[in-house]
Amino acid sequence: MHGGEDDGDEAAAGAASLDLNQLRTFLAVYRSGSFTAAARLLGLSQPTVTAQIRSLERRLDRELFARTPRGAAPAPFADELATRIGDPLDALAEVAGHTGDGTAEPVHLAGPAEFLSHSVLPGLGPLVEKGVRLRITTGLTDDLLAELRSGRHDLVVATARPRGRSLASVPLADEEFVLVTGASWAERIGGRGRVAADGPAVLHGVPLVAYAEDLPIVRRYWRHVYGRRLVCQAALTMPDLRAVKAAVVGGAGFSVLPRYLCLDELASGALVLLDDPEDPPINTGYLVQRPGSSDNPHVALVRDHLLASVRAES
Repeated sequence: MHGGEDDGDEAAAGAASLDLNQLRTFLAVYRSGSFTAAARLLGLSQPTVTAQIRSLERRLDRELFARTPRGAAPAPFADELATRIGDPLDALAEVAGHTGDGTAEPVHLAGPAEFLSHSVLPGLGPLVEKGVRLRITTGLTDDLLAELRSGRHDLVVATARPRGRSLASVPLADEEFVLVTGASWAERIGGRGRVAADGPAVLHGVPLVAYAEDLPIVRRYWRHVYGRRLVCQAALTMPDLRAVKAAVVGGAGFSVLPRYLCLDELASGALVLLDDPEDPPINTGYLVQRPGSSDNPHVALVRDHLLASVRAES
């Protein structure tokens, strides 16, 4: 009798192990959005991933994904299953990550170059001293989130909350935008209070310096503060707000910048605040973690450090 029970226990254990692997694979496909990306994340071949998903679908007697030109589209039941198993599997992966030999892989952190340089990198020294290895990438939020889903990054500082339910995010910091110009242009248009008193028409004839040709930051400021559409073309564009600031300080014209980026220049008079509305445009940045990255214990260290240090400054 005892021999039969042992055999049954072994069979059950084997089935449980197989189920767990299939569920991990399912979660990787669900979160990454494709069989190819999931295979890369898991270190498996794509046929293996496909076979595991098909086997799980047979076990559940449910379709989980539909193949589309853009990847794997989850069926309604997949949403329900991911909600049920996501947190337990992540917790299990985190526990497993803390039982190794203490050598963790580098943490891949990505975000806007300006924010990382000003608000993140200066505070990472204590982590590096503890042995945390970091690999930093800069870029635009949409691109970085797509790369996070494919497994390239562990953490992304995003300028907008990710869409959908597959990526968890938490608010990290608010950035306030300010309308500024250099000292010479401020004097030429009649001083810092002129725009606030007479409106933005005062800036006609002053060159605009912007981050991009479509003026996303400046247009948003105009809509929010003045309730009108900005009709203007940039005289100078540069996809780095630090360079935009440098050009404005040098007398190239006016721009809209995050306040945190120009505090020193505003204090010294190198930049002049042209308007100071009671309700300035504010953008919330979010910290987004790649699902499944908890198997590296240093990811949690970096995440918690950023949430504590960046929030304390903002």
